[in-house]
Order: sequence, then C-alpha cells, then structure tokens
Amino acid sequence: MKTITVFASIMIAAIFSSCGGEDKAKTETATTAQEEPKSMVAEPEKYDPKRGEGKYTEELLALTDKLNEEWVVSGESITNVKCASCHKMTDEKLVGPGWKDVTKRRTGSWIMNFITNPDPMIDKDPEAQAMLELCLVRMPNQSLSDAEARNIFEYMRRNDGVK
Repeated sequence: MKTITVFASIMIAAIFSSCGGEDKAKTETATTAQEEPKSMVAEPEKYDPKRGEGKYTEELLALTDKLNEEWVVSGESITNVKCASCHKMTDEKLVGPGWKDVTKRRTGSWIMNFITNPDPMIDKDPEAQAMLELCLVRMPNQSLSDAEARNIFEYMRRNDGVK
C-alpha cells in the first residue's frame, strides 16, 4: 500500500511539473509585444458606415415621401412574428434596441443591409458593434426575403412619422 502511495505521489508531481512551465519565455514575449488590435473590416477605407455591408444603396431603395400602405401592413405582420420578441416600437430596449426614430438615426440602406445581412454588419460596423456591447445579444439572421425586409422598413418609417 505504501508503494502505491509513493508511486501515485511521484506520478502526480510529474504531471503537475510538466504542466504550466512549458514556454514561460514565449508567454512573456507575447505579453510584452502585444499587437495593436486589427480592424475587422478587410479594407476599412472602402467601408461606408452610412450604407453598411450589403447590396442596398439609397438609389436601390428609391424612397418616396409617401408610404406604400400594403407594405406597411405586411411589415407590421412580419414584425409581430419575427421581430417583436426582441424589439419594441418605442425607444425602450427589450433584448435588442427599440425602433423609435431608427429611420432618423440610420440611413435606409444601413437598416436594410443590417436586417438582411446582420453577421457581416456586426463584424464590420462600429455602430452595430456598439449595439452588441449594449444589448449583449447578437441579432440572428432571420433569412428575410428582400420584400419582407422592405416591408419591415416601411413599417419602421411609419412608426417614425412618415405618412
């Protein structure tokens, strides 16, 4: 029994001594020579924070001063199914930020690119990253069609006072 205890103690000591002292010099070098954080944007000079990352431009949206009521009704319906569990139409944060005045704070192309393409937007856009830090939950891709996204956007516009 005494032999087994001595053997087990030696094995435990060997295991602990082999862990942790591995590359202390490498760790110290890495700590002292920390690199500047790199931008998540591949080509930051080409990224437009007003438009975001995606296919939508203001020209493609072709916004008018008058809402398409059919789209608004559809957008409200889609919002109730896919968005309302995380977003309120007020400025109150639920899981995600409230939508009040979002169309006044962001361009139409940014909003459309974000709701149809959230992952690259969160990875690249400083505003989207700030929202993630505030909300602590990454917006899931809802796999919206272009029409569904546009309808939601029209509903957002109505919420912000466009008639």
